[in-house]
Amino acid sequence: MLLIRNGRILDPYTNTDAALDILIEDDGRICALGPALDAPTGCETLDATGLTVSPGFVDGHVHFRDPGQTEKEDVLTGAAAAAAGGYATVICMANTLPTCDTPEIIRYVTGKAAGCPVEVLQAGAVTRGLKGQELTDFAALKAAGAPCLTDDGINLTSAGLCRAAMEQAAKLGILLSFHEEDPSLVPSPGVNFGSAAAAHFGVPGARASAETAMIARDIALALDTGARVLFQHVSSAQSVTLIRAGKALGAKIYAEVTPHHLSLTEDDVLTHGTYARMNPPLRGENDRQALIEALADGTIDMIATDHAPHTAAEKAREFAKAPSGITGLETAFSVCNTYLVRTGRLTPMQLIEKMSKTPADIYGLTGRAIAVGNYARLTLLDWDSRVVYEHYRSKAVNTPYTGRPLTGAPRATVTGARVTRGKE
Repeated sequence: MLLIRNGRILDPYTNTDAALDILIEDDGRICALGPALDAPTGCETLDATGLTVSPGFVDGHVHFRDPGQTEKEDVLTGAAAAAAGGYATVICMANTLPTCDTPEIIRYVTGKAAGCPVEVLQAGAVTRGLKGQELTDFAALKAAGAPCLTDDGINLTSAGLCRAAMEQAAKLGILLSFHEEDPSLVPSPGVNFGSAAAAHFGVPGARASAETAMIARDIALALDTGARVLFQHVSSAQSVTLIRAGKALGAKIYAEVTPHHLSLTEDDVLTHGTYARMNPPLRGENDRQALIEALADGTIDMIATDHAPHTAAEKAREFAKAPSGITGLETAFSVCNTYLVRTGRLTPMQLIEKMSKTPADIYGLTGRAIAVGNYARLTLLDWDSRVVYEHYRSKAVNTPYTGRPLTGAPRATVTGARVTRGKE
């Protein structure tokens, strides 16, 4: 058994904000909640003095590069990074090698993750080989455990194929998760079009209209088909306006935003180079402010890291030839607390909701409240300490937050009666 003592529970499922102990049975289920609980004989105790205890975070958008590119990350190291970051559940994208377009690959990933300290779910692909030509077997991928279908990293350019995917997904009750960037409007990826950083690195950049054009199209298709559609890593103020309008029209649409789009702008690319190169790119300060406002008012539903590990050698290439993406699982809470809670834009309860309850609800993950009878998936959070990240449990270090002073950190993740220590 495990007794978590002296913590303050913050639970957006029940709106609980109270000092309560939590007793967890050996089978991992919560068996008691209350002030000053007695520890049964032989019970392990975890002192949460000065910390909040909240539902474990859920990240709907990570890349563990397994199978196929395990020199960058694998299921085991990715799960270790997730646990260190306060995550209880992560959803891996389908752009593996080979593509996760069959039930066998989904079972490979979830099987490898069986002993991990976090729950690892594997998304299936929308099209075979991510080629945008032939739809996968949606029913088979769902039956194998895929929580959503996505060709993440690649835009579904054909409107006809996208509509067919939505029709089938609506019939089967499957969530579609879309990377929205029209490739014809991306002269070069990774940096905002026309920015000083683009000029500095000698590339044209990616237009914001590449994202908004696809979001506008897919809102129309979602309205037409009734499909549930998630827009990944939204980056621009115009996209926010479209999503707000689409929701008002009744479209079953959702949106995620990353910690880096909430905290950095195109100017940071000048400082961090390829370690701030990503798709979609960091945009202007007006876009960043619009994303924060949209997250606060519910237009954007949740925070997802888009954890994208690459080797140091790859990121050392010249800007135009380096891969896009940064890691994010271990630093996400610290970044969001620093730029959202400490600045007064979100309350602690709102941030927890955006990182736990809302993504769980969208992906249909149940039993996540801190309640007797539920399996324990918890994160213990320090909101006030100054932290600096220098070392990581991920294989990769491609993040602009290394050495950057931040405030607050996950101190432990509890899954069942298993405790994984976070940032020291």
